[in-house]
Amino acid sequence: MLRLALTLKRNLPRLAGFAMLPLIRTVFWLSRILGPERAGDAGGALLRAIGPWLPSHRTALANLRAAFPDASEAEIRGIARSAWDNLGRTGAEYAHLDTLFDFDPADPATQRMQVEGLEHFLALRDDGQPGLVFSAHLANWELPAICAAKFDLETTAVFRAPNNPAAARLVQEVRRKTMGGLAASGPGGAFAMQGVVERGGHLGQLIDQHFTRGVVVSFFGRPCLANPLLAKLARHYDCPVHGSRVVRLPNGRFRLELTPPLDLPRDADGAIEIAGAMQAMTTIVEGWVRENPGQWLWMHRRWRPNMLPKPRVRLGGGTQANVISQPASGALS
Repeated sequence: MLRLALTLKRNLPRLAGFAMLPLIRTVFWLSRILGPERAGDAGGALLRAIGPWLPSHRTALANLRAAFPDASEAEIRGIARSAWDNLGRTGAEYAHLDTLFDFDPADPATQRMQVEGLEHFLALRDDGQPGLVFSAHLANWELPAICAAKFDLETTAVFRAPNNPAAARLVQEVRRKTMGGLAASGPGGAFAMQGVVERGGHLGQLIDQHFTRGVVVSFFGRPCLANPLLAKLARHYDCPVHGSRVVRLPNGRFRLELTPPLDLPRDADGAIEIAGAMQAMTTIVEGWVRENPGQWLWMHRRWRPNMLPKPRVRLGGGTQANVISQPASGALS
């Protein structure tokens, strides 16, 4: 009986998650009926109403106060409400990912999407070499991978599955219909991602989340840990690295931008510096967030000072920074 109780306790969250699958599919169906604009409006309104009552709202407010110390409390709470609105819209738009990206270079004026840096997408597709693309949780962050698939750019998107198994299953179904290759982050994932680049493919990754075994970078003036995988791959294969972001525009429209290849810092031997490269990418992401702070995922615990590496004490006195730079799962050591 005790073993049964322990098994139920251990698996109850997972069972509860699967029990929610019919509800999530119903919401998904309703979003399809409403269409992308009305579904987005409904999702935004819903999370603007309930988001401030959730525990993660406190995280968002604390992050915003630290990032914008000169902003008033009204401004901070306004950005937080906008962030909940964006998250609600993004969730509702999952039902429309197969039609949301409707950009046609022959007739861009009639489309929901704008694309800037299209020439870089085409160059990545046609240059015959591997490439890396970093992005962030801005606006609808699924759109860059869909854009790549639409333009026949062979790209594998690195993703982290939602904690709720029902949501994870549904998101996975949608992503497989609209995107190219997919690679789950986690144990063993780095080897699969390395294989993509080794075969001459392209890898895209969101780099704005905490990564315990990461390198220390500065983001909004505070240290945090960033996944060094893209920098390690860029160093190992000396391939181009681009940044991609999405900006949410009025009336259900979006602008997708791809930067030119970055000029990343290199060491005395000409090899890309891992920590310096991740800082360069993080600085670009910070600029994006500052331009549209209400479109970023402030609810995430991006800064975790207790998990930063402790300074190492030199035998001769003084301290030495202890920068962790292990790979995501042991590859490219």
